[in-house]
Amino acid sequence: MPNIKTAKIRGINGEFFAPADKSISQRAVIIAALAKGRTRFDNFLDCADCRRAMAAFRQMGVDIRLEKKNRQAELYVQGKGLFGLSAPKKEMDIGNSGTTMRLVCGILAGQPFESKLSGDASLSKRPMKRVIEPLRSMGAVIKGRLKDGQEYPPLTIKGMPLQGISYNMPIKSAQVKSCVLLAGLLAEGRTEVLEMVKTRDHTERMLKAFQADIRIKGRRVCVRGKKELCAPRRLFIPGDMSSCAFFIIAAALAPKSRLRIKNAGLNPTRIALLSILKRMGVEVNVIKNKNSLESFEPYADISVKSSRLKAVTLTENDVAYCIDELPILCVAACFAEGTTRILGAAELRVKETDRIHAMVTNLKKAGADIRNVRNDLIIKGTGALHGTTVDSFGDHRTAMSMAVAGLMAEGEMVIRNTECVNKSFPEFMNIMRSIIN
Repeated sequence: MPNIKTAKIRGINGEFFAPADKSISQRAVIIAALAKGRTRFDNFLDCADCRRAMAAFRQMGVDIRLEKKNRQAELYVQGKGLFGLSAPKKEMDIGNSGTTMRLVCGILAGQPFESKLSGDASLSKRPMKRVIEPLRSMGAVIKGRLKDGQEYPPLTIKGMPLQGISYNMPIKSAQVKSCVLLAGLLAEGRTEVLEMVKTRDHTERMLKAFQADIRIKGRRVCVRGKKELCAPRRLFIPGDMSSCAFFIIAAALAPKSRLRIKNAGLNPTRIALLSILKRMGVEVNVIKNKNSLESFEPYADISVKSSRLKAVTLTENDVAYCIDELPILCVAACFAEGTTRILGAAELRVKETDRIHAMVTNLKKAGADIRNVRNDLIIKGTGALHGTTVDSFGDHRTAMSMAVAGLMAEGEMVIRNTECVNKSFPEFMNIMRSIIN
């Protein structure tokens, strides 16, 4: 998939099953590997990031099997227990997966061996000090590549006995929180994390499913270390709201559209997108699924139809709850009546690429009235884009957002360097082709 080419469509109609959630799928590999017993995960996401997580734990002796059935994948993990991992014989290449690297750091910090984590050129530019500092305060020995007061991959981790800590989060990051909690499983005593605002809680939900000693009260999460995890045998992974976002917004923007997405994840920390879209005037509804009540993560069907959009202002708090959806929300804002303001989006600059730069550059080329002031985005809805050639900047969400923009633009849109889409959503274009008119 070197390039994606899209052109203006007449509408979107149909239904499909939401692609499995990437964040939950990555945690499935990581947490099941630490449990006693075998776990089966239905509807696992087979993508580049998840394969990197599987490869890392296979290097540490974990038996992991992936089976494909009717375009869905089942994952089987035979856990080794908290301290049953084996020392990898060579460095573990995490590719482009920041989530995998940061979460695995927490586990390796307390293992009785030394290991090294590396990544591709993009991941090697992503800051790791945010996880290294709390781990060091627990007793970890970690060395990263130093540059301008920051630490970057590759990381060398010498496992040490860890001590539980109380950690006040200085940033809004589910990855940092999860890293510290996973390290806490291996530590003496209690590890407590206090968040600035409540972030994604997939790690906490999965740890509960594996019978960890975990307590949650508001923004405070506490785990008690050295209690073995118990495999729950079988779990269902719901659909990824961040991946659904591209289709929800495409259906809202395209004329005469009606779309239903089945089994979309409805984790309360992931559905800010839906409330934002309703504020923008999008006709989007949730259709409850009774089977969701039996899942450790809630899910339901989502319906959406063509809508007339209006501009909104997204506060820094809004941004914290929809960070992955901001690129496609920029596209939606181009077609909204009025001026949309996205405030305090600094975290976009340290993703797979600087997403503020990527989206401003690409949308300007397509004729959008968009500018950034420091870490804010200001987008005046013109209701029109034109075809052009843009670049993914190596970022999967930028690539897919511009593909949707191309479906609404006059003329052909060419998005270059789109191999990165395989990172999270290899079936993206196949699903899109199945529902466009």
